[in-house]
Amino acid sequence: MLAAFPLLTLVVVLYNLAVLLSGGPPDGVALVVDMVSGASLLLTWGELVQILGLVLLYVEMVKATRTAASSIADHLLSTLLFVICLLELVSLPAFATGTFLLLTLMTLFDLVAGFTVTITAARRDIAVGDRELP
Repeated sequence: MLAAFPLLTLVVVLYNLAVLLSGGPPDGVALVVDMVSGASLLLTWGELVQILGLVLLYVEMVKATRTAASSIADHLLSTLLFVICLLELVSLPAFATGTFLLLTLMTLFDLVAGFTVTITAARRDIAVGDRELP
């Protein structure tokens, strides 16, 4: 069952905890990186959450290529996660931020990619006579 767990849930829970504990979106500076040019790259907590979300989205894309019984549960949980994110985005003022919009879009991409990969793999497995379906 753990294989069916959408990893983007971790990022959404992290963002939810940050909002609940701080009372607002996580927009404080989290990291300052001095660049070779002399400029400073400032990253907020929200941007770090987005970076973590992108890394986990990549892992989810790799997970989507497997064909296991747990992929159905993964699709269901990914759908539930997207619906929860969408409801939070449109109904809770603290979640109406660009950062959370991007997290919601990541959950949507995970959902669509999972279904697309599964359907594509299933079409390859179905053959009629000596030829594959178009």
